[in-house]
This record gives sequence, C-alpha cells and structure tokens, in this order.
Amino acid sequence: MLEWIQENFWLVWLVLAGGLAVSEMLTLDMTLLMLAGGALAGAGAAIIFPGLIWVHVLVAVVVAVALLGVLRPEILKRLHKGDGYRSTFEQLLGSTGRAAGEITATGGEATINGETWTARSWDGEPIASGVEVDVMEVDGLTIVVHPRNRPLSA
Repeated sequence: MLEWIQENFWLVWLVLAGGLAVSEMLTLDMTLLMLAGGALAGAGAAIIFPGLIWVHVLVAVVVAVALLGVLRPEILKRLHKGDGYRSTFEQLLGSTGRAAGEITATGGEATINGETWTARSWDGEPIASGVEVDVMEVDGLTIVVHPRNRPLSA
C-alpha cells in the first residue's frame, strides 16, 4: 500500500486539491481555493518528478503563496465592488429582531436573524425584553435599535 502511494503521489495531491476546493464552499473566503491551486500544482509536479517529494511540496507551497498574495486580493476586490454586494453590517441596517434582554442607552442585547448582537437604544429610552426592534444604525460591533411599535421622535 505504501509503495502504491509513493508511485502515485500525484493522486494524493489531487485528492487534497479536491478536498480543499470543496471545503471552500463552506468558507467562501477564497483562501482554501488558493491552497487547492497549490495542491493541484503539486500534483502536476508529482507527475513530472514522481520520486522527488520535496519538489512536489516546494512547487505546491510556492504556487499557493503566489495565489494567496497576488490572485486572491484581486478577486476579493472585484467581488466586493460588484453590484448588489452588501457587507454583513450593511445587511443589518433596517433588519428586524427582538430584544434579548432589556436594552438601554448604554447597552443590552438583541437577536437579529438568529444572531445575538450587543445593542443600545437609539433614542436612549429603555426597551423591554422581547420587544420587536428595528436596526437603525451600526456602531462598530454594536447595533443601535428602536422599538417597532414606538414612533420615531424628532
């Protein structure tokens, strides 16, 4: 078995590349995809130089680092400039959720889209637990909320 793996090391690299590429679908960060590209290059080196494992590793590392340093930033820049792209914080604006506890002008928690966020009241008035709230703005990692059933004050 070990002898077969040594003779077909390109297949090990190919399986690694496939696993990394499939795992990329879970993260959508383009990092694992760049590493998969490096593993694919390692598979190519294994076909050309079957007995030199250090060459396979060197080629895989150089290609992966090059992809991470050159291609990934360009892909992310183009992706984030695309029409309709909204960051997680931009998606929070205007969302509706519930107060997970009392929310005051200084702090509290609210659940928005199934996630619990640190929150504070928009107008400084306390908001009771369980009240439905709208996200008015995002301040760092804190959302500023206002109760849906209360009219906005001037």
